Amino acid sequence: MSDDEVYDLADRGDDRPGLEDVEVDDIETDEDDLDDHDDEIDDDIDDDAEDTASGDSDDDDEEDDDYDDLDDASAEDIDFVIALYREDGTPVGQALSVDVANDFDDLITQIQRLPGDAGALGIVSIAGEFFVAVRVRGKHIQVVLSDVYAAENWNLARDVLDYLAIEIPEDDDEDGLVGDVDMLADLGVSEMELDVLCAEDDDADVIALRVADQIHFGPQARKAADSF
Repeated sequence: MSDDEVYDLADRGDDRPGLEDVEVDDIETDEDDLDDHDDEIDDDIDDDAEDTASGDSDDDDEEDDDYDDLDDASAEDIDFVIALYREDGTPVGQALSVDVANDFDDLITQIQRLPGDAGALGIVSIAGEFFVAVRVRGKHIQVVLSDVYAAENWNLARDVLDYLAIEIPEDDDEDGLVGDVDMLADLGVSEMELDVLCAEDDDADVIALRVADQIHFGPQARKAADSF
């Protein structure tokens, strides 16, 4: 081609196939769809973050469901609810309301109201399976649960574990007695003696009354249990 030759090239524009057929509305619609998709992803991320922050999880839900399955003791299940204390040096035993057998906080409140010279001891026995003993001296509260595995089935036992901030052992061979196991030592029952008593192959109500014998409240405890 010589320098003198001039070609008048036509402005053909962008000749890529199909672009001239694309509508502007279609492009905007696609962008809207992408925005909606991004919003959905953001919402999912926010929900996951909220669940993480609040500690919510499927495992927690399953655990809560397990707790919901625990039983309140019926009137037939409750062996007795009694309180033992000394008034002017004299041992006293009295039956408490059946309602406190399913309300650990109320049980403590009822015992706190008793006029014991050195506080009072409350004992709840359920279905011959376990007993809870609570000793209250002013603001000092001590509690034992005769069988930790009772918390797998009964609300009162579970409430005691929650109060003590302990879990049910995974090993079924662990000792059942938990809590302030030395709380009766000044009354004549050492930690070891209480452990031996609770390990005996008898119903919980029988064992609880033996404990009352050891702290010199036997007759009063039995009279209160009979009147319950």
